[in-house]
Amino acid sequence: MSKAGLPPKPPPSSASASSLPAAAAAIAQRRSESLGTIVHKELERMILSGEIKAGERVSEQLIAAQLGVSRGPVREATSALERSGLLTSIANRGVFVREVSTDELLELYDMRALLTGFACALISTGGSREQKDRLAAMVEGMGQALEAGDGRRYYQANLEFHDALMAFSGHGKAAQIYETLLKEAHLSRRGVLSAPPMMGESNAEHVAIIQAIQAGDGDRARILGEDHVLAGKRRLLKARAAGLEAGPESDSGLSEPALDDSAGRPRARRRRTS
Repeated sequence: MSKAGLPPKPPPSSASASSLPAAAAAIAQRRSESLGTIVHKELERMILSGEIKAGERVSEQLIAAQLGVSRGPVREATSALERSGLLTSIANRGVFVREVSTDELLELYDMRALLTGFACALISTGGSREQKDRLAAMVEGMGQALEAGDGRRYYQANLEFHDALMAFSGHGKAAQIYETLLKEAHLSRRGVLSAPPMMGESNAEHVAIIQAIQAGDGDRARILGEDHVLAGKRRLLKARAAGLEAGPESDSGLSEPALDDSAGRPRARRRRTS
């Protein structure tokens, strides 16, 4: 203690000064990670929306210029998207949006059927009343869209319904796998036109699923959930056999209808040529 009864002043320390570079580096790293995340999400959106088409080469330089970033974050994003199955690297040629074959797409349906049935069973026995009521309300909303002949509204509500099934299941790993499978399926831009008969079939299946879930019948909910997605697979095959093509399909085998710019009516997308 000093004569004044106060503790002696600590010797001058360089710790605060020396920690500045480390802190700056940490901040820079966080900023870099944040930018990388933004680039990853934007590039993924461009792929899933069809803005960058299946089979198309992804130019790091072009994407970097378009997003106003350096090539580093773009390179990180392409590597991550390659690991998730959306991109593929070809030696001496570059990175391309992966093309999903018909056989692969059908396998994706099979896997999504299992996961959907699994989720329905979990919700039926372990879901809350609020969750079950929300699912029922979604199905009712799809019925209203069906009555209005609003294919775009039905398509979006259908996607939200299937997302909710996975979320309400409470099984994080199943939801994660489902999301990955769904993204892969979106690489195939061909689906079934959202015609009223097909929407009617789809929603009748939704109603049956909800009835089983609300009754707490896990076995029946599982079977109906699986059958619903497999019925979507059959709708897809039927439409392709008839030469119909449209936007990205959902688990119900329905696709987002293109809109006629003049009247706002659903119309089939023209087959793309390359």
